[in-house]
Amino acid sequence: MEVDYRTEDGTANAGSDYEFAEGTLLFKPGETLKEITVGVIDDDIFEEDEYFYVHLSNPRVVGYPEIGTAPLDASATPKAVLGDNHTATVTIYDDDHAGIFTFETASQKVSESVGVMEVKVLRTSGARGLVAVPYRTVDASARAGEDYELAAGKLEFQNDETMKIIEVKIIDDEEYEKNKNFIIELGEPVLLEIGQKHGDSNENKPLVGAEDEEVAKMGCPSLGKHTQVEVVIEESYEFKNTVDKLIKKTNLALVVGSSSWREQFVSAVTVSAGDDDDEESGEERLPSCFDYIMHFLTVFWKVLFAFVPPTEYWNGWACFIVSISLIGVLTAVTGDLASHFGCTVGLKDSVTAVVFVALGTSVPDTFASKVAAIQDQYADASIGNVTGSNAVNVFLGIGVAWTIAAVVWRSKGEVFKVDPGNLAFSVTLFTIMALLCVITLLYRRRPGVAGGELGGPRTCKIITSLLFVSMWLIYILLASLEAYCHLPVF
Repeated sequence: MEVDYRTEDGTANAGSDYEFAEGTLLFKPGETLKEITVGVIDDDIFEEDEYFYVHLSNPRVVGYPEIGTAPLDASATPKAVLGDNHTATVTIYDDDHAGIFTFETASQKVSESVGVMEVKVLRTSGARGLVAVPYRTVDASARAGEDYELAAGKLEFQNDETMKIIEVKIIDDEEYEKNKNFIIELGEPVLLEIGQKHGDSNENKPLVGAEDEEVAKMGCPSLGKHTQVEVVIEESYEFKNTVDKLIKKTNLALVVGSSSWREQFVSAVTVSAGDDDDEESGEERLPSCFDYIMHFLTVFWKVLFAFVPPTEYWNGWACFIVSISLIGVLTAVTGDLASHFGCTVGLKDSVTAVVFVALGTSVPDTFASKVAAIQDQYADASIGNVTGSNAVNVFLGIGVAWTIAAVVWRSKGEVFKVDPGNLAFSVTLFTIMALLCVITLLYRRRPGVAGGELGGPRTCKIITSLLFVSMWLIYILLASLEAYCHLPVF
């Protein structure tokens, strides 16, 4: 059978928007689908969407009399009729628009520790030509130079380019503060150069009239729905989590504190669950077997320090003075006990000091450094805790004590003199070992080794740990040999 087709103008005109087409389709026995090809004329002028029609008409069966004539036998003649959808409307969408520029979303959240944040600017509804889109940041609760670095400039979208990235550096001040925000806004886009479509050439371009120029202005680049994006700077999760845990675990007078001796003694004799770093639900946890063991091992010290005045007295000064005094007394008692222990087993005081006294006073610092290394994002806190503790021991522990002793002896009219003993050797050896430790930490920064002072591959961690422990054992061994005059170096 055959059926005729023909195009008809709508808002689109044949010859300027599409190519006129007419003809006849021939369906052979068994065929159910045919295609009609109509050429669409592509120009460089922005226009509104236009349409035209394609009509089907005069269906007929080949080999039989045409419709409208009298057949020989009407009951035996096959019939062909048009269906309901015998007219198609073809819409020509214009793709000559320079684009509509907009942010992907109206707001975006970033962590304070992100470093450099990225914001996407999208180009939709066309991508014709070279377009410049100005942008700038505007302060809100966040301030340029304090919370982020001021950013301003132009994004240049090349022909057929649909996305660009704006980068803004976020300043991490490592302060516990509320969320802050600032605005990034887009300016009016400017069409710098009209680009060519794929397959276009510079030859045989149609002339543009005055009316066409007015229509073409409608295709100029414009701003879309999201011309501004609000950037919310959230506190770094790692920093916030660390501070929250420190506030939770530290007995600060303003946060935890105590208001009576009764409260302190009840807390001292009560078995409490240990800290659980992995517990985020906040639910109360029952004491474990290890908690009971540690409680009975430390109950004497808990009850002893329960005698310290509560933090409510004298605005905390009573607690501070008594605590410092008790620490001094316990330090003196520990030193005497270590001296008696050394005397009992036949060790010199210098050996007892570098082995037992130093180990006992440094174990708390070791655990504090371990917690800081696990919770902190950087190695500053864990390593700084060790170096800071040694600085306090040397500058205050020795300096203040010797200064007081010198003043007392001077008041008696005598000169304060202390025999250095093997101090020169111990200090020199310690300095060498400390220098080796610093060199090791610096060497670990190499990307091919560990990439940082702490952590890294398992093999690197084990080697570093064994190296540091062996250096401590070597220090004790050499200091002990020198104390017993087996190494007459100094």
